[in-house]
Amino acid sequence: MKRALVTGGASPLGAAICRRLAAEGLHVVVHAHAGLARAEALAAELQAAGGSAEALGCDLTDLAATRAAMLHLAEAGVPQVVVHNAGTHQDVPMAGMSEDQWRGVLDVSLGGFYAAVQPLLLPMLATRWGRIIAVSSVTALLGNRGQVNYGAAKAGLIGAVKSLAREVASRGVTVNAVAPGVIASPAVDAALDPKRIAEIVPMKRAGRPEEVAALVGFLASAEAGYITGQVISINGGMA
Repeated sequence: MKRALVTGGASPLGAAICRRLAAEGLHVVVHAHAGLARAEALAAELQAAGGSAEALGCDLTDLAATRAAMLHLAEAGVPQVVVHNAGTHQDVPMAGMSEDQWRGVLDVSLGGFYAAVQPLLLPMLATRWGRIIAVSSVTALLGNRGQVNYGAAKAGLIGAVKSLAREVASRGVTVNAVAPGVIASPAVDAALDPKRIAEIVPMKRAGRPEEVAALVGFLASAEAGYITGQVISINGGMA
């Protein structure tokens, strides 16, 4: 059974991705930091539904602790699918943005990619099969007021994906980015009403987490073996 690691797996989008990968027959490691209890509950849900899952807690901004956690995880079998979904928002115009707000968002989204992927890379390459998927954002493609930090972090992921894809392509490992647009979640529902969503999204609705998870599931599959270094935006026509 192939193993998959989903960082930020307890979030609404992360949970949808975990459910999709579990349904595809993978053993899913649901990562969380502050939301570890939710990750444990999701792992239990997946097990109850006949899937295979476990929860993993670590702070991706603590590189040493994350490295230790990843190496310990690999001892039971290296995850051949790694989905870096963890991220955070601290939205504020740059003129009023503090250093902590700048660094905090980059450390989780962009630094977290390095923290989670780098320790697993050589073990994954040794298997000669792997799928690395980074969850970016349409903000990285279009920009958005009040999200200079978030846009920088998510655009950085795109650059990392394109470069890493070239490094590992000959070893059967693909690296791609998914860039969601407005995706339904409690946070989005609180920030954007349906009228505003209809104004900014040509399809006039928010996407569903399951729609993004379906794309991730495809990129994690054997069928997507010749797709690498790509950014696929799922945004209802925004970009």
